Amino acid sequence: MPSNITEKYDVVVLGGGIAGMQSALDLADQEYKVAIIEKDASIGGKMIRLDKVFPTLDCASCITTPKMASAAHHKNIDIFTLCELKNLDKDGSIFRAQVLQKPRYVDPDACIGCRQCEYACPVMAPDADQRGLTARKAIYIPFSNAIPQIALLDEEHCVLCGKCHKICPTNAVDYFEREKILQMEAKAVIITTGYQLLEDFPARAYGAPSENPNVIDALQLERILAPTGPYMEVLRPGDGKEPESVAFLQCAGSRDETLGVPYCSRVCCMYAIKNALLVQQELPETRITIFYIDIRAFGKNYEQFFQNAKEKGIRFVKAKPIIYGKGDNGQVVLRYEHQEGNGNNIIEEFDMAVLSLGIVPAWNPGKITGVSIDEDEFIKMPCPKTSPALTDREGIFMAGIASGPKDIVDSIIESGSAAMEASNYLKSLGGEKAAA
Repeated sequence: MPSNITEKYDVVVLGGGIAGMQSALDLADQEYKVAIIEKDASIGGKMIRLDKVFPTLDCASCITTPKMASAAHHKNIDIFTLCELKNLDKDGSIFRAQVLQKPRYVDPDACIGCRQCEYACPVMAPDADQRGLTARKAIYIPFSNAIPQIALLDEEHCVLCGKCHKICPTNAVDYFEREKILQMEAKAVIITTGYQLLEDFPARAYGAPSENPNVIDALQLERILAPTGPYMEVLRPGDGKEPESVAFLQCAGSRDETLGVPYCSRVCCMYAIKNALLVQQELPETRITIFYIDIRAFGKNYEQFFQNAKEKGIRFVKAKPIIYGKGDNGQVVLRYEHQEGNGNNIIEEFDMAVLSLGIVPAWNPGKITGVSIDEDEFIKMPCPKTSPALTDREGIFMAGIASGPKDIVDSIIESGSAAMEASNYLKSLGGEKAAA
């Protein structure tokens, strides 16, 4: 049902990851009123799901959680989770947005985050926040430091037993909640919609189809390594054993025109090296190999990070393997030709393999927002060298991976740039701030 109330803001930020939060905080500190529109049940984006960041190996959650708290408690920021932009029109200098808010089936004003509903629920379902490596209840709070700390009911797996409703001390559970349309007005929009991994990565790209649970992607390994992860230690998903050998397969979909991802995903080399070092730290006896096409260490101290990994015994092999089969005990069998070796085909077994899947846009904003999309399906940058936050539509700006793969540092820098571009644009329009 559409809402009859139109909320007025200075800026609407699409995406509540590290880039979106930084842009929102920079603008809110200038007394602009900002709305953050986030499709997930919590802000924080991909970064809050990581273990550590490269090359410093600082705790990702320790960096992200304060940003989340600052955004949630800022008087000039409103956060809308489980929301998607459905329409964006411009009338003069005003953008009118229609935002679809999906139901939580829990009253956000009544829920106190006590998790009694979660403890009482008898139904288990795959946990997407743990990348499917474990299960969670059909009604749940996404993760321990989620913001907002409000329960969410999974209607697909809920059996309507009523136990969550009965135990809730504030009667917050509402099985009859429906989606609604929120009406918003703003003078500027910032797109920070981030990325997703290449989900439809075909098995043919690595030879024989692999149904081996010990072949995982990089974000799954991030969850395994994280202190809030599914296992609390490094174990392979297939049988819960500590892996004695781990292979990292780079460019799994990136730099491959047949998959529609001809570009380099840029951060994969560094996060693979980071995760290899973290696995080695947890399991010093584990044999770790990184298979690569080229190592691209492009940022400050990144080359030294790469060299340190080699000195610590991480094995680097210039080759692009195929998954050749599955061993009797769940091993991942790889076949490859060492590009710096004698040219012979080599078959080698590993207890676990980690795919550095290609990075693709999380959302295509072209049809809804009217901005141009480049050949790689990221937002086109009219002035990439002088004003990377500009789009080709006046009043709409961008930051982070919405315009192409980049690391966390560059995403945060771009977020500041987008906030400043938006601030200057708002000043050029004149008029009072919505927060005034």
